[in-house]
Amino acid sequence: MESKAINDLSDKDIICTAAVAWGPGQPLTIQQIRVQPPQKMEVRIKILFTSVCHTDLSSWQGLNVSQRVYPRIFGHEASGVVESVGEGVEDMKEGDHVLTIFNGECGECVYCKSKITNLCERFRVDPLQSVMRNDGKTRFLTQDGKPIYHFLNTSTFTEYTVVDSACVVKIDPKAPLDKMTLLSCCLSTGFGAVTNTANIHQGSTVAVFGLGAVGLAVIQGAKTRGASKIIGVDINVDKSIKGESMGMTDFINPRDFKTSVHEKIREMSEGGVDFSFECAGNLDVLREAFLSTHDGWGLTVVLGIHPTPRMLPLHPMELFDGRRITGSVFGGFKAKTQLPLFAHHCMHHQEGLKLEEFITHELPFSSIDQAFQLLINGKSLRCLLHL
Repeated sequence: MESKAINDLSDKDIICTAAVAWGPGQPLTIQQIRVQPPQKMEVRIKILFTSVCHTDLSSWQGLNVSQRVYPRIFGHEASGVVESVGEGVEDMKEGDHVLTIFNGECGECVYCKSKITNLCERFRVDPLQSVMRNDGKTRFLTQDGKPIYHFLNTSTFTEYTVVDSACVVKIDPKAPLDKMTLLSCCLSTGFGAVTNTANIHQGSTVAVFGLGAVGLAVIQGAKTRGASKIIGVDINVDKSIKGESMGMTDFINPRDFKTSVHEKIREMSEGGVDFSFECAGNLDVLREAFLSTHDGWGLTVVLGIHPTPRMLPLHPMELFDGRRITGSVFGGFKAKTQLPLFAHHCMHHQEGLKLEEFITHELPFSSIDQAFQLLINGKSLRCLLHL
């Protein structure tokens, strides 16, 4: 009966509930919106689970003025079921279980065909993109027909969303969608940064700056790869307990030391760690992460989102000491090509990831403001919202 109802709506607007942002930092409005049918190479998804990420938080707060556009539906980490597909979509159908992906993969451009990048020419992550690429219009409308803008190729704080097919990944229908939601962003980003971007080796020493969900996923990835020392750095001492349960061997609270953090880490790791991961989105922290690595070969991977207009806090000559620095988008995963296998491994506990440990809270979608506040207060890793 439900399937027939879904099919009957495939070429019509759907009236549903969404959390709409009307201005920077303003409380989200839970309201009825219209979601239009998918156009060519687009997919309309019934969202079942979504969660709040720090990227949603900083975007809602409007920290980067250039990215402000309202009204807008935030959210980018979610799972759900395909409600309908537009013309030309052949790799999925109504009823398929899917994850939304903010860093898409068309499979046809020079970037997608390259083995050394997971960016896509058209569908890569772009916080400035707020309309669909087909026609430059939105698929969300207010009840009186005014546009509501999109976010990070996904917009998941709504019961239904429309995304480009390049930004949807079909997964095993037997996989638990609630836990799989986390592969839509934080776990893939953190774990993949270790295994794909840094490709750390057995016995490596690692420092992780910022122990939110992404940082903890880095810790689990480093443990899986056999790191001999994993140092977690955070000003929230409560994160030390969670970090230890994930595989962290040492914890540093920067407020406990008069010396700089990088000096302490060098002391603890015989000259510096092999790899550091910056997951805080703070340039001062980034410099500490860079200087905490061993000269000659240390690699710093940048994962934090930096809304500041300030530039890198490095002098070019510091790179002559052999330390390197690189960014990592979505953990280096090519979403449509590689994520289904990663999801399969996680489903069967083959990657060492404990997905359930990242979900610290679960709330109904109507309590999304509470989920934001938990994140602001540093009380949650991932609050899973049920739609």
